[in-house]
Amino acid sequence: MAYVDGEIASQPDCWRQAADLAGRSVGLPRPGERVAVVGCGTSWFMAMAYAALRERAGHGETDAFQASEFPGNRRYDRIVAITRSGTTTEVVDLIGAVEAPTTTIAGDPSSPAVQLATDAVLLPFADERSLMQTRFATTVLALLRAHLGEDLGPVAVDAEVAVRAPLPVDATLVEQVTFLGRGWTVGLAHEAALKCRQAATLWAEAYPAMDYRHGPISIATIGRVVWAIGDVPEGLAEDVAATGAAFVHGSLGGGYSALGHWGGGRQPLDPMADLVLAQRFAVANAASRGLDPDTPRHLSRSVVLA
Repeated sequence: MAYVDGEIASQPDCWRQAADLAGRSVGLPRPGERVAVVGCGTSWFMAMAYAALRERAGHGETDAFQASEFPGNRRYDRIVAITRSGTTTEVVDLIGAVEAPTTTIAGDPSSPAVQLATDAVLLPFADERSLMQTRFATTVLALLRAHLGEDLGPVAVDAEVAVRAPLPVDATLVEQVTFLGRGWTVGLAHEAALKCRQAATLWAEAYPAMDYRHGPISIATIGRVVWAIGDVPEGLAEDVAATGAAFVHGSLGGGYSALGHWGGGRQPLDPMADLVLAQRFAVANAASRGLDPDTPRHLSRSVVLA
């Protein structure tokens, strides 16, 4: 069994630990602060999700940036840096260059990004042996959702379902997948697509659900999947069905896919738990191709530039 299999399965417990930690963590954004959240790759996608959730909750203006693209001429009350390793060059350089208070959320307590930050929230229990991130990213988002006042209990229960439930489509039959999101789940859609590219070298794309019909729907056809995480626009399912592609939404909320049957009218999973299913789908697709999802090609634990 790959390391990533156990790490995916451990997410419900990790989310509960993070929710307990949220109320005791120093340096997380206070209501009213103007905040920028930064990261690279997976961490950037979690930053996108949190920024949308924080603004929706009315806690203040929140922007998300890829660390290398941070606009140095903008003023923020706090910068939150998400980094599993704490060694990524762009993140470390940014923390050292800005004047605003910084909070690093990291898996490695001894890393440079932790040492340089004003405050740090440490999640070593969610760190991973697999090069591919799964539980660290979602545990960061669980922490931040709990800090916004969300009850993560039901979300963790959904995750327990997601780590055991049958996949909504047969991963061995899929030649291409497009993930869609709305609001805070756009970041989750991008992360789901990244997992498919990393683990399985599968052709995977991600878009805001409302924008999907403005061109990207052209690639939808038989043998391909459109997987919506979170809310979907009215009529989208019918438009996808007309292409012959399989449409997945809610994953356990009932429905039919040309590549698999699932559901039975149960309530849809929380979008973060749906991401867990997408992680499992990526790993299953990798296995069908004879690939090791723990060591995706050209991938390292941290990008450290000379």
